[in-house]
Parts: sequence; C-alpha cells; structure tokens
Amino acid sequence: MSKQNDNSLRIDKWLWAVRLFKTRNQATQACKAGKVKIDGESVKPSREVKEGLIITVQSGTIKKTVKVVGLLHKRVGTGLVSHYMEDLTPEEEYIKQEKMKKQPAYMRPKGLGRPTKKERRDMADWFGWKKK
Repeated sequence: MSKQNDNSLRIDKWLWAVRLFKTRNQATQACKAGKVKIDGESVKPSREVKEGLIITVQSGTIKKTVKVVGLLHKRVGTGLVSHYMEDLTPEEEYIKQEKMKKQPAYMRPKGLGRPTKKERRDMADWFGWKKK
C-alpha cells in the first residue's frame, strides 16, 4: 500500500469532504457525468486536487465556483468548511436558484374545468406519476 500524500487528494473525496455533495458516490457520478470542471475541462473522479485550484461544479440549476484553500481527508462540519474552500460563485447564480424555487412547477389556468385526457397524461409525465 502506498503512503497517503498530504499535498494532494482525489477530487471526488475532496468534494464530498467539503460538503458540496451528500455522498462520495454522488461526487464520483458528477465527475463521470462531466459536471465537475477544472479550467473548463471535465475531470475524472481520480483527478488530484491541490491548493489554489478553481473548481466549477454544476449542481442542479446552479453552477458553483470554488477555490481549494486546504486539503482534508475526512468530512468536516459546515462551520469548518470555510477553512478548506472559498466560495467564488457569483451572486446571480444564487438569485437564479431562488427564482426557480419560487416558480410553480406546473400551472393550470383557473376556470378551465377538469383537465382533458391528454392534459392528465401531460401532468402525469410532468409530476412523474405512475400510470395505471
């Protein structure tokens, strides 16, 4: 077994440790899907992270940009994350996320009566309801 190098770390482990992803598997899948980028290029989960790197992560509707300030091999509490990561995400991204939360997921104009069969199928697809 090789000795753990203290000045580099796998990107999937670092993303999980600084709480950008809930599980390490989610961080790995995001890397494989091309949602994690360094210098505009998608990275593999095994890519080594070093201090000073700028990482862009597409998470849902928001594109987070963070700078690696420190490396850590174990997950830390939210209060300590700022010692290892600097958030460079533009304020517009957070505003965009808030707007998306406030928008209704599906809107049907009032007064149109019961939905037609086609409208019900469309609603079922939209909400992911199981078809009988």
